[in-house]
Amino acid sequence: MIDAKRRTLLKGSLGAGAVGVAVGAGLLTPRAVLANWPEAAFKAEDQSTALNDLLGSDTIEDSDKVKIKAPDIAENGAVVPVTVEGEVDGAKSISIFAAGNNTPLIASFEMSDSSVPFVSTRIKMAKTADVVAVVQTPDGLLGAAKPVKVTIGGCGG
Repeated sequence: MIDAKRRTLLKGSLGAGAVGVAVGAGLLTPRAVLANWPEAAFKAEDQSTALNDLLGSDTIEDSDKVKIKAPDIAENGAVVPVTVEGEVDGAKSISIFAAGNNTPLIASFEMSDSSVPFVSTRIKMAKTADVVAVVQTPDGLLGAAKPVKVTIGGCGG
């Protein structure tokens, strides 16, 4: 039992060491191994621009098929739990926005054909605002919003 753990530790150490040497030698650069991501959308200062840069459209149809679960009052804006579920077939992506943030696009999750359109994460909110979820479907963008009051230390805000 101890030998198996030691072997696992040694293999992991050797692998991490090899990657470290490759990065140090310039053979492996972090930018080269990261996936292409929509940088302009995450730097956009308004939701409409972010949606256009990310999904090619900013036309959202309000839908009861998009469910957002978030607290009514968040005592700590740095850690706000949010769950989004799309009750639709063929969802391509789920994106989460915090309308009160300087850069409102918080996250975007791409879905495979066989995945269930469901994500759960924790987001950072600068102030009291709506949390907006957008589900991209083959027919367009469906969305829903939920107001979240951000308090400072649970004492009002």
